[in-house]
Amino acid sequence: MSTLPVSDVLDQLCAALSQYDDVVLEAPPGAGKTTLVPLELLPHPELAGQKILMLEPRRLAARMAATRMAEQLGESVGMIVGYRVRMDSKIGADTRIEVVTEGILTRMLQDDPSLEGYGLVIFDEFHERSLDADFGLALALQGRELFREDQPLKLLLMSATLDKRVIEQLLPKAPLISSKGRMYPVDIRYLGAPGRDQRLDQQVARAVQQALEDESGSLLVFLPGQKEIRSVMSVLRGQLSDSVMLAPLYGDLSIQAQQQAIEPPPPGQRKVVLATNIAETSLTIEGIRVVIDAGLSREARLDPASGMTRLHTCRVSRAASIQRAGRAGRMEPGCCYRLWSESQQEQLAAHITPEILTTDLTSLALQMARWGVEDPAELRWLNQPPEAALNQGRELLLRLGALQATASGLQLTDAGAMMAQLPLHPRLAHLLLVGWQRGCGKLACDIAALLSERDPLSGDADFERRLHWLKGDIVCAASHKGILQRIRQLSQQFYRLCSRHLGKPGQRPVDVLESALSAVLIAQAYPDRIAAQRRDGGGDYQLSGGRAVRLAEADPLAKHRWLAVANCGGMQGQSADRVFLAAPLPEALFDTALAGLVQQQKVVEWDRQQGRMCCELQRRIGVLVVSREELQEIPLAEKNQILIDLIRKQGLQLLPWNDAIADWRQRVNFLYGAQPEGGPWPDLSDQALLANLEQWLAPWLDPVSHINHFSRLDLASILKGMLAWPLPNELDKLAPARLALPSGHSAAIDYSDNPPVLAVKLQEMFGSTETPVIGYGVAVKIHLLSPARRPLAVTQDLASFWANSYRDVQKDMKGRYPKHQWPDNPQEALPSDGIKRKKRPH
Repeated sequence: MSTLPVSDVLDQLCAALSQYDDVVLEAPPGAGKTTLVPLELLPHPELAGQKILMLEPRRLAARMAATRMAEQLGESVGMIVGYRVRMDSKIGADTRIEVVTEGILTRMLQDDPSLEGYGLVIFDEFHERSLDADFGLALALQGRELFREDQPLKLLLMSATLDKRVIEQLLPKAPLISSKGRMYPVDIRYLGAPGRDQRLDQQVARAVQQALEDESGSLLVFLPGQKEIRSVMSVLRGQLSDSVMLAPLYGDLSIQAQQQAIEPPPPGQRKVVLATNIAETSLTIEGIRVVIDAGLSREARLDPASGMTRLHTCRVSRAASIQRAGRAGRMEPGCCYRLWSESQQEQLAAHITPEILTTDLTSLALQMARWGVEDPAELRWLNQPPEAALNQGRELLLRLGALQATASGLQLTDAGAMMAQLPLHPRLAHLLLVGWQRGCGKLACDIAALLSERDPLSGDADFERRLHWLKGDIVCAASHKGILQRIRQLSQQFYRLCSRHLGKPGQRPVDVLESALSAVLIAQAYPDRIAAQRRDGGGDYQLSGGRAVRLAEADPLAKHRWLAVANCGGMQGQSADRVFLAAPLPEALFDTALAGLVQQQKVVEWDRQQGRMCCELQRRIGVLVVSREELQEIPLAEKNQILIDLIRKQGLQLLPWNDAIADWRQRVNFLYGAQPEGGPWPDLSDQALLANLEQWLAPWLDPVSHINHFSRLDLASILKGMLAWPLPNELDKLAPARLALPSGHSAAIDYSDNPPVLAVKLQEMFGSTETPVIGYGVAVKIHLLSPARRPLAVTQDLASFWANSYRDVQKDMKGRYPKHQWPDNPQEALPSDGIKRKKRPH
């Protein structure tokens, strides 16, 4: 067995596993942790002949790791070392080391929480923080706590770059063992980010040409996704010599194509491998000594606003950039070209955002229900699943019939239990279940297989065309032969799964045309993506979940009013998503095969366009109305509540206010604000009236069913009815509308200000030394006016005004209004409203 750098810490690792149940191993790329550690730990006495289970984040890495370990033992895969990935396994009776992808661990724990027969679980490349790895770790910890007291299950977390702080919080006693490794030096070269007008594929192609000229050996180019890989390949094909091979590497490739990318090039040739982040870890690609890193990755993130998962192109983390650069120094000294600046490197996030914080949690919610846990706090997590995303997942599971609400909480249904055993997203698991039970299992498996892989065809969004292509009715291009074979194999594997887990197939529905079966199955899997056309013949649709979607221009599907949408997406912030795959949905299905998705409800609502109340019996799927029937009788309670909501939304101005009612309300509000605590006067402010519409207004709304009917309300009587006896009589005493003046006239009090205002000509207040008081001892604010009714002074203390400020007013006004009285002693002068002077009687 070869000696690798991690060998230096194997004794330390074995000792730690003897003493602790949890251990963390940090080792740089190329140290040999993936292929050497499981083999060295197999005879460990703590395992006592038990098996080792090692988790890899990707199928390709799992197969390759098992193959390398088997080669070191001089055996073939499936003997001592085997693997299990989705839809593929090589495990034998003598297998002691099983390399599995992370979702496999979850299903193994669900079947046997104790993992009997296994002594050690290794989480390789744990820094990637996939959802399955986080959940698998949480289940393993609880399973061990409940079922493995006598012989605890050992857990080993391995990675080159770890977020130690988070791991220490979950596993505080776990020792950290570090292997320095002997990775060859890598020269880092920063090429700077592309300019605004510079295409990524052009910049990558120039970097490839530069590296081929300046360096020897083969190249590994990191790109965010398949689209960019194809684009760069298109640019490079006409530029490279025959001695340079181009090899794509991503998860959707066939095993043969992936193997071709990993193997060394033929003698005399160099290879340029264009890869996604699949090549970041675990894989040693022969001959690579140059890495070109675009610094981008594509991540699936849940959009909370739409409930849809969208692919985002993001900057890599610093940890990922270190992992990628390390690929260049595995076999010999190498170099790494980074398509960004050195200053930008320092700005990168330290670690990747854990998938559990950003992705769709429907599958997690289903597996938690199968485990018997509703509250995530019952499990120990590195990062707690976000409540909003978990609730969205549960809402979808309720619609799919996988969960049901009970008095004790959400419970897994029989259908949900069957769905949880299928290694697919719950949507596709539900599709297979419905198809199997309705006697069209083969079609369901074909649909699920097509939706599990990248869309093989371009052009329109018609899903039926993909089915015809899969059946061979449409000629398959030579470049698509591989994906056609893979989809057919996947469909066959799904069929075998259904046969094993779903029982006896049901009967084919007689009320559904064969041409509509695929639409029925897609609608069952995506009940929130049934789409209704917004206008006849147009490409704009609305989904039953509420989101707006759009077909590509001139797509033939636009002639159909209803669609079952299997795939749609777009950029965050866009008003409408693009429909990528859909099937025409005959409306008649809502009365037959899809009747279970239709909900009937009586809807009483305000018709804004007609300004009236309407009552309908609607058949709906989500927000979409399938049919409606107008009802003549409107339940008063529902109608009145809608009117209340309408007034709250549009405001009290809908009611028939006039000046007299407004003045009366201001007087009451004055007394409410001036009264002692606990006084009898009600609050008639806008806020209080809107908050209590049900109490004071609702009883009077029975005759109102049109916007014009509000004018018929006797608002004055309704409001006055809010005053308990004897408050109506007290109102005129405490807050009179008008005050008698010394002149013999009266003046209105303005209660819109605080304190209330009495505006009066100065001459009419001669002889008065006391300021008028209203309410509960509130002195009115007197605005003393000139003969032309312009303000001269404002006071709440008449005696003080006469004694002090009056002299200045007298000087100024005497010359301006000589015919009016401006006496030296206004307290003893007779009041007057004009220029004629009154004589004091003897």
